[in-house]
Amino acid sequence: MELRDYQVKAVHDTRRAASKGSVILQLPTGAGKTVVAGDMIKRALSKGKKAAFLVPYISLVDQTWQSFVKQGIRDIGVVQADHMLYDPLAAVQVCSVDTLARRRIFPDVDLVIVDEAHRRSSFIHSWMKQGVPFVGLTATPWAKGMANHWDALVIGETVRGLIQRGYLSDFRVFAPSSPDLTGVKIVAGEYHQGQLYTKVSNSTLVASIVDTWLEKSTQEKTILFAVNRAHAAELQGSFIAKGVNAAYIDALTKPDEREIIRQKFHSGEVDVVCNVGCLVAGVDWDVRTLVLATPTRSDIKYVQMVGRALRTAPGKEYALILDHSDTTQRLGFVTDIHYDSLCDGSPKNTEKQEREEKLPKPCPNCGALKTTAVCPHCGYKYTPSSHVETEEGELVEVKAPRFTKERRQEIYSMFLHYARQKGYKDGWAYHKTKEMTGDAPDRRTAPKEPDAKVKNYITHLNIKNSRRSSTKNSTSKH
Repeated sequence: MELRDYQVKAVHDTRRAASKGSVILQLPTGAGKTVVAGDMIKRALSKGKKAAFLVPYISLVDQTWQSFVKQGIRDIGVVQADHMLYDPLAAVQVCSVDTLARRRIFPDVDLVIVDEAHRRSSFIHSWMKQGVPFVGLTATPWAKGMANHWDALVIGETVRGLIQRGYLSDFRVFAPSSPDLTGVKIVAGEYHQGQLYTKVSNSTLVASIVDTWLEKSTQEKTILFAVNRAHAAELQGSFIAKGVNAAYIDALTKPDEREIIRQKFHSGEVDVVCNVGCLVAGVDWDVRTLVLATPTRSDIKYVQMVGRALRTAPGKEYALILDHSDTTQRLGFVTDIHYDSLCDGSPKNTEKQEREEKLPKPCPNCGALKTTAVCPHCGYKYTPSSHVETEEGELVEVKAPRFTKERRQEIYSMFLHYARQKGYKDGWAYHKTKEMTGDAPDRRTAPKEPDAKVKNYITHLNIKNSRRSSTKNSTSKH
């Protein structure tokens, strides 16, 4: 398996930094951390050395083993409960951290690679004191106190860099509704989960989440993050009531059940998976839409969640993120979250670093979050004004037009062209123009071939109408 250029550099920089002690290698979700780890392990094996790869979740054990086998690594043992591949003499050990900690086992190896290394583990920290070389892998090396255990940070690539180079998917964020978090307590830097559920479980917000998905998402493969089990189950029920095939996953969902849901998700039998913190790491699903229904104050949790939707896939132009949590507007886009050093836990170091980028705000036209004056999604240009004009001594409020008069006429001409192609009445084009632009066009115009924006809008209308029809049919059957 040939490494990409940034992966080659990451391996080189990590080996060089390892001469000074333990190293954290930062690579975003989807950057190929397991592939990089496999290359490091093969280099160790070529020198007659042994290696251990530690994972925090049981679901990652077999996934890692399969990845290493694909990379040509064969002599692998697994340490996880009573796993059938247990082999203490194998040169490579894929280990569950919990199993090692429970048994107090320190495998006799020459290199230890820790996956999801931002997670705290007193067992790993005690092992690190024994002088074995350690390399930690994570997309989010920002946990408090990491600098007290790790000696160096190597930044292999950033989310922004991988998107620009086409290795990760671009994304669009819409914030159609958000909870009022007034009065919710902060416990250990995060929202109090019980109080948070009270805020997000109101019927209006739940309905908004489902209705927005029906309106905005044209890519059914959706993962939704909820606050707790009750919230996830409630949202699942609301999707099903609207005729949407929705599944549910939490920490108690058995591995075989989770695998069945994964298969149905990719086959199209399941459109939405409502989960509670279970699909945050080590999930390589083909996710096209992400729904954030749980607010968080954590950069780590936020970036890990959004990372689930950033893997590229055939036919995927961008990932759609529907943020009903207000998180993006508080923390910024995930491409803007970046730190150049590990945190040592001191008060000064734990303060959020000031970011040059502006926090995103919703576009008044399409609702997409943006940081620029011109919306990159619909082209709407915000022009600052007082919104007040004088007329015969009376103050009249004037709202900024959503579209110029010329653009409105052009859009009407394009709708007119489409309507006549399809045999619709001209009135259809008139009403759709009003719907899109917010104002009525002049009917005196000639048809014109639709541009990309109008074509996309028409596609959106067709999908929306198709969904309404299927929902009505589903409701009538029940």
